[in-house]
Amino acid sequence: MSEAKSIYAALMAVQQGINAPKDKKGYGYEYRTADGILQAAKPLLQEQGVICILSDESKQVGNRYYIKATARLIDIATGDSVEAYGEAVEPDKLASMAPPQITGTSSTYARKRALEGLFLLDNEKDVDSKEVQDAIKNSRQTSQNRPQATQKQNAGTYTNNGADAIRAKAIKSLNAEINRIGVTGQEVAAIAGVKFGKTSTKDMTTNEICDLANNLETWVMEQSA
Repeated sequence: MSEAKSIYAALMAVQQGINAPKDKKGYGYEYRTADGILQAAKPLLQEQGVICILSDESKQVGNRYYIKATARLIDIATGDSVEAYGEAVEPDKLASMAPPQITGTSSTYARKRALEGLFLLDNEKDVDSKEVQDAIKNSRQTSQNRPQATQKQNAGTYTNNGADAIRAKAIKSLNAEINRIGVTGQEVAAIAGVKFGKTSTKDMTTNEICDLANNLETWVMEQSA
């Protein structure tokens, strides 16, 4: 029992003592890196007599490859360990990057998430954040206030309800992607501002919302790795 408590006591000390602020600049927001976390943790690890080992493994889901990173804390006296995990999907492509670099980017991002989980570093990844929910609410209100008159287009007709349903599905997909990746509403708004000149879904077209959802992880990883 005492050995089991030893590693967790060391982990608690590191969690309480670590200071790894978001000191890097992205699309108008700040973020931390895996290297920054490790530099902040090293003195605390030495004090507690523990080491941190990072490892990766890849897995294929459909036609996509995911990198699963493990951050393992090991007590050098007892060999007891505790670990946390982080995952990142390899983007289809990143500008000016060869395939090994793309894998390395995914690895770095996954390792950062594993370290954040191990050391209880806040990533502000709640999809219920005010920025995200306000954007969704405003979009829904805009949809509800639109007239329901039918319009003719080409040989057929459609109603605003149909367009609203497609828009709602696009927002739902974006919301799910935000939740899966674990980014903040501030980060999403900043990326949308750079890519589309708009920071809220109520100002974006349905195609732009879909484009944001489809490319969000790639755009985040371009800055955060």
